[in-house]
Amino acid sequence: MDIVGSILDIPVQDPEEEDFSSADLTWTKFGTPEHHDDVALIPYSRVDAFIIGECSNVECPTRFHIERGRKRSKGSLKEYKNDEYLEYKMYWCSFGPENYGEGGGILPSRRYRLNTRNRAARPQSMRGCTCHFVVKRLYARPSLALLIYNDRRHVNKAGFVCHGPLDRDAIGPGAKNIPYICSEIQQQTMSMIYLGIPEENVLEKHIEGIQRYCGPDAKVNSLASQYVHKLGMIIRRSTHELDLDDQASIRMWVERNKKSIFFIQDTSETDAFILGIQTEWQLQQMIRFGHRSLIAADSTFGIKRLKYPLCTLLVFDSRQHALPVAWVITPSFSKPDVSKWMKALLDRARSVEPGWRVSGFLIDDAAAEIDPIRDIFSCPVLFSVWRIRRTWLRNVVKKCPNREVQREIFKRLGQIVYSIRDGSENLAALEELVLDFADQTVFMEYFKASWVPKIDMWLSTMKALPLASQEASSAIEAYHMKLKTKLFDDSHLNALWRVDWLVHKLTTELHSSYWLDRYADESDSFQNVKEEYITSTSWHRALQIPDSAITFDEKDHLYAKVQSQKDSSVTHLVWNPGSEFSFCDCPWSMQGNLCKHVMKVNMICENRQGCQSSMSMQSFREILLNIWRMPLDDSLALDQSMAWTYQMLDQIQKLVELNGTSDISTVVKRLPIQWLSKKTRTSVCIPSATFGLPSSSKETRIAVALKKNRKRKRLSRLR
Repeated sequence: MDIVGSILDIPVQDPEEEDFSSADLTWTKFGTPEHHDDVALIPYSRVDAFIIGECSNVECPTRFHIERGRKRSKGSLKEYKNDEYLEYKMYWCSFGPENYGEGGGILPSRRYRLNTRNRAARPQSMRGCTCHFVVKRLYARPSLALLIYNDRRHVNKAGFVCHGPLDRDAIGPGAKNIPYICSEIQQQTMSMIYLGIPEENVLEKHIEGIQRYCGPDAKVNSLASQYVHKLGMIIRRSTHELDLDDQASIRMWVERNKKSIFFIQDTSETDAFILGIQTEWQLQQMIRFGHRSLIAADSTFGIKRLKYPLCTLLVFDSRQHALPVAWVITPSFSKPDVSKWMKALLDRARSVEPGWRVSGFLIDDAAAEIDPIRDIFSCPVLFSVWRIRRTWLRNVVKKCPNREVQREIFKRLGQIVYSIRDGSENLAALEELVLDFADQTVFMEYFKASWVPKIDMWLSTMKALPLASQEASSAIEAYHMKLKTKLFDDSHLNALWRVDWLVHKLTTELHSSYWLDRYADESDSFQNVKEEYITSTSWHRALQIPDSAITFDEKDHLYAKVQSQKDSSVTHLVWNPGSEFSFCDCPWSMQGNLCKHVMKVNMICENRQGCQSSMSMQSFREILLNIWRMPLDDSLALDQSMAWTYQMLDQIQKLVELNGTSDISTVVKRLPIQWLSKKTRTSVCIPSATFGLPSSSKETRIAVALKKNRKRKRLSRLR
C-alpha cells in the first residue's frame, strides 16, 4: 500500500450504517516511510457511531475509555499544519492498558485524573489489552475527525488474545466449581469439535467422561454444557492469523506453544527457516511405536503449492497404520540443516526414554540426505517406491488417453525399475520405451523433461537401499492422501502461502483426527470412527476381499480379475499381477493410488507359482544372500556369517509367529525364561548389605539407629 504524505489526499468516508467499525472503513497509510500510521477521515459527528461499532466486536466485545485527551481553542494557533488537532482523544480498550492478570504488570500511579465512567467494571478484569486508537478533530477542518488506529487487535504485549470468547484462559466466575476435566477428556472434546461433530454428541461424550470421576450430577451437567459450548465457540472463532505478517505470526505461535516445538530456526542471511513441531501426545506415540521399530518420512509435501515444503515423520501403530509423530516445515534439505532437526528430535525422545532407538528409517525421495539418518539414528535406511509409482501412474493416466497404452507404458516403466535387481540394462530399456511410444508426445515430453535427467539417481538409490513392502507404502500413501484432503481444500487456497495457516491446520484438525482414531481403536468407542480408521489403508481393505473373488489368466498370466464386493456384476482387471507396478482399472487406481485390488492380487501372487515376486522380497533375498556368503572354507568369517543369518532367521520366525497368532499366551509360554538380577539400592554413606558372621550387640544397636535414621529421612521427604 502506498504511503500518503498529505492529509488532503485522504478521502472522507461516511458509511451508511447507523453504527460502523474499523472493518467498514478503508484505511490509508499516512506519514513518512520511516514512521506512518493507519488513518481514516470521517465526519466528526460520526465519531460516537464509530466507537459504538468498535465496542460491538463479536469476537472481543468491550468498551473504550478516554486514556488521554487534549484540547485547543479556536484561533490559538497562528501557523498550523493540515493535521494539527483542535481536540485530541486517545481511546483505549477497557481491558487495558494495565494488566492485573497472572504475570501482568500494573502501571505506576498517575499524576492526572482519568475518566473512569466507562472503564472495566473491576480492576481485576484488566488484562493489558493493547487495542487503542486516536480521534483528532482537525484544527483546519473542525467538521472532520482523523482516526489513527495504533493497534486494532485485542491482544496483550505477548500477542495473545486476552479477553472475550477467544481468550482460552477466561473461564469466568465460578471456576472453582467446574468439575475435574483431565487432559484426555479435554483432548477428546476438542478433537470432536475440530472434526465437525454436532455439539449435542460432543456434550454427551463429554459428560460420560466427567461422570467417570464425579458421578451423575445436574450441576455438573450444566457446567459441562457451558464448558463445551464455550470451547466450541473458541475453536470456531479461532484464527491462524495472530499477526498480519506471517513471520511475526509464527513467532507468536511458537512463543505460546513452546511445549510443541522441538526445533526452531529463524530465517537469516546464512540460515534457512526450520520449524519442528511435535506435541506431547505425538512424542508419546513416537516413543511407544517407534522404539525398535520403523520410522518413515513423507517428504517434500506441497513443494509447489505451499510456501515451504512439509516433511512428516511417521511411525506404524498397532494396526500398521502410519501415524504422524513430527512435522518439519523448511525449504532447506541440506545435510547440515537436516542434521540439526534430526538430532533435536532424537534428543527429545531420549530425554524421556534414554534407551530409545530406531530399527529402520524409510525414505521416499532419492534426493534425500541419507548420511544424517545413519549418523544420528544409527539404523539402516530403506526406500519406498510409493511416491515414484504414484507420480508415474497419475501422469500416464492423465497424458495418455488410450487405456491399453496406459497399462503398457506403466508396465514398461515397472520393468525399468525391476531391471536393477535382475541385472539387465536399464538404460537400454529406457531407450526402448522412448522409441516404442514416440507417438505419445504429451507424456514423452513430460517424461524427458522431468525424469530422464534424474532417472539414474532414482534407480541407483533403489539398487543401493533395501526396498520397503507394499503394506508400508500403502500406509504412507493413506496418510499422504488424508493430509492432502485436509490442506488442499478449496476454501483455503488463499492461505496456502502462509506458514501460520499450515501450522494451525496441522496442530488442530489433522492432529485431532489421528488422536480420535487412536482413542476410538484403543477404547473401543466411536464405532464409526474406529471402522473407518481400520479400513483407511488399501492393505486392510484388501484383507476383506476373499480369495475366491480372484481369478487369474491361467494361459498367459497377463491379468487377474477381482469381483467387486459391493456389486457382484462388476469386475476389475489387474494387469501385470504380482508387481508393484500392477495396473488396475478401478477409479481409485486411476487417480494414481495403490488400490485394494492390486494389493489383494499381489498377496495371492506371493504364494503362487509362475508369478514374479515383489521388489521388496527380491531385495530381502539379496540381503540374505550377501550375508550368507561363502568365504574361505573353515574360516572365522564363515562362522560369523552363519551366526548372523540364523540370528536374523530366528527373529523373523518369532515375528511372523507373533503376528499370525490370535492368542499371544501360546507364544509367550514357548519363550525361554530369562532370570534378571535385581539392582541393589546403594546410597552415599550407606553400605550395601553383605553376608557375614553374626554381629555384636553394639553393632546391632548401631544398625538399628541407622535404620531409624533412614526411616526419618523417608518420612521427611513425604512431608
